Formats: sequence, structure tokens, C-alpha cells
Amino acid sequence: MKFALIKERKNPPDRRVVLSPQALEKLQSDFPDAELVVESSDIRVFKDAEYSDLGFTVTDDVMDADVMLGVKEVPIDALVPNKSYFFFSHTIKKQPYNRNLLRAILDKNITMYDHETIVNEKNNRLIGFGYYAGVVGAYNGIRAYGVKFGGLSLPKAETLKDKDALNAELDKISLPKMKIVLTGNGKVGTGAKEILDHLKIKEVSVDEYLNDEFDEAVYVQIDVLDYNTRKDGQDLGKSDFYDNAEDYKSNFKRFTKVSDVFIAGHFFGDGAPYLYTREDAKSPDFKIKLVADISCDIDGPVASTLRASTIADPLYGYDPQTESEVDYRDENAIVVMAVDNLPCELPNNASRGFGFMFLRDVIPAFFNGDKDGVLARAKMTENGKLTARYEYLQDYVDGKE
Repeated sequence: MKFALIKERKNPPDRRVVLSPQALEKLQSDFPDAELVVESSDIRVFKDAEYSDLGFTVTDDVMDADVMLGVKEVPIDALVPNKSYFFFSHTIKKQPYNRNLLRAILDKNITMYDHETIVNEKNNRLIGFGYYAGVVGAYNGIRAYGVKFGGLSLPKAETLKDKDALNAELDKISLPKMKIVLTGNGKVGTGAKEILDHLKIKEVSVDEYLNDEFDEAVYVQIDVLDYNTRKDGQDLGKSDFYDNAEDYKSNFKRFTKVSDVFIAGHFFGDGAPYLYTREDAKSPDFKIKLVADISCDIDGPVASTLRASTIADPLYGYDPQTESEVDYRDENAIVVMAVDNLPCELPNNASRGFGFMFLRDVIPAFFNGDKDGVLARAKMTENGKLTARYEYLQDYVDGKE
């Protein structure tokens, strides 16, 4: 089995990679039968020499590899027929902008494994960049507060070498009195919480947050049943929410009445209620001044997120009265940070963290007969057809939806 780390070709450039030089070295040590090759790249966060110095072949031609390992979508004209590919295809939710990509994957007889489809037997994702999205998203949210309101100054995360350098910048600032609400307890929420804790912001309970006043910055981390309630008033537990989200309504409004900053790190599932609507944001008692929307569901559960922003231009404003985008410096604007590729700002750390998970949960399946079914569950296409697990995408491929 020959694996190739492929060059990222999508624009804007993405400096991340599935396996760092050290991760590739561990793969070779753990699985001596694996053949490994690295496609030369002038974009990747790790230089070609860092791989070649460890004895790995770095070349412009990886056509003889069996398995191609990438991060972002591979341009259609760069797809090599009859190979296996790993990358984020952004097709499993029937994203219209990548319909032709999935068609090309099928036409070229490619066996496709989307990083998002790598799950355990309970359908929980095994790998991803969520933690670093949370880290950078929370950092960007704090930075945005300083840009808008003054009192603190932070450089862009993309200008910093790594997470240690990011933390060193946080050590230079102190926050004014404010209330921060953080949604989500998954990898994204965990990363965001780590930033708030590094800043030594006091964590308080939901009851304290909603009812008490503080002379310092405080935050609360809330889960789905803290901001959703069943329409019939029953309390049936979190699993019921995931199974029957349409039976719930949002009670997030109680947080919007007392919060200055909202960090959105939750996962938004089909049928779940919106956290706040455009009408909610018009209310005189809506107090949120800044939203760091790490989840970045466009025109969805967070009404002020009209579009994704970019690393180069991360902030825009939302005027709740006109329901339109304005300059974030506008007096009436809610500041929105909605960068949708946050881990790209810390490519070194993000790549190392991703590689650790990929080595732990994916690579062994190639050498143990896929005894845990990881590859079987993740395989989207084979022999020019969608696999049974992903047949729901056929109408999408056919252009019927």
C-alpha cells in the first residue's frame, strides 16, 4: 500500500497537511510495509526538506500511489482516476457548489473517503480540525472586541507561529467587565473554552450568569438543553433533543438579554430551532454586541451571520433593524466574526493534531482488515457508484435536488 501526501491546490491556499513529518515517521515505524511519498509543495506549513531530511521521497509525481491524502477539495482536473482519496469534499450535505466534484469522483472511478465520514460505530466523528477552530475562533472573537471597542490589542492569529505564540499574546491583555456566552461542549467548544480559561475569565453557572452582576469578565458554557426546551414542557434528556429536535423551541433569548459577546461553537442539526431570529435581534433587550460564529451556518440559527468572512477580512457588521450587512464600525452594528476556515490560521498545530487522530483511527484500518469498520463506514464511492450508506446523494448527483 503506497500513500501520498498531496499538494493542496484549492484557492485561497491552505497550508495544512494530513500528516506532519513526525507523523509520517511514526506511520513508517508502526507499519513498515507502508510505502510513503510526499508531493512537493511550496504552500505546506512544513517544508519539503523537513520530510526529505527524514528520508522520505519528495517528488512532483505521485501518480503511482494507491491512496492520496489531502485536506481540502481537490480540483476536478487534478483528480487521478482509479485512486483512493481522502479529503474534505463538502458534498455530504448536498452542497450545490460541489455537485460537479462528486460527479467527477464517480466518473473517474475514484474511491472516496471524506474526512467528515470517518466515524465510529455510534456515528461520532473520529477526526477533524474542530478543536483548533474553537481555539482560533475564540481568540478572534476577543481580538474583534478590541478592534471594535478598544482597550486591548491582539495581532491576527495567522501572523503567529503557533498556539504557544497565541497564548503569549493573550497574556499581554486584560478584559474589561463583560459577559460571554459560549455554546457547545464538543471539540469546538473545548478549544474555545481553553482560550477563555487561559485568559483567566471566571466561569459561572447558568443561574449566576442570568441573574447576577459581576465587576469582571465572566463566561458561561451552555449545552443544548440550556438553550432549547421542549414545546410540551417535558424534560426527556439530551438524547431526546437529538432524536426529536423539531419538538423543541429555543429559549436562548434569556442569554441575549444579558450577554455582551456570543461565541457560537455548537453543532446545528437538521430540524433544530434557531438560536435567535432576525426579529429577536430587533428587540430592545437584545444586548449582544459581538458574535464570534465558529459554527458559521449561513443565514441560519444565528440570524446575524449573513455570510462567511475571510482570514484576510474577518469582520463585518449586522444592523438588526435593517437586517442587512453594514460596516462593523457602524454605531448600530453587531460585530460578526464568521471565518469558515479558522484552523488555517494555526496550520502547524492543526496539522499535528489532525495527524495524531488520523494515525490513531484511520491508518491501522488499512493493515488490520478494517476490523472496526472505519473504512467501510467512511467509503462514499466505489467502482463508479455511491456506496449503500451514501445512496441518499444519488438525487443530488443527478441534479434532482
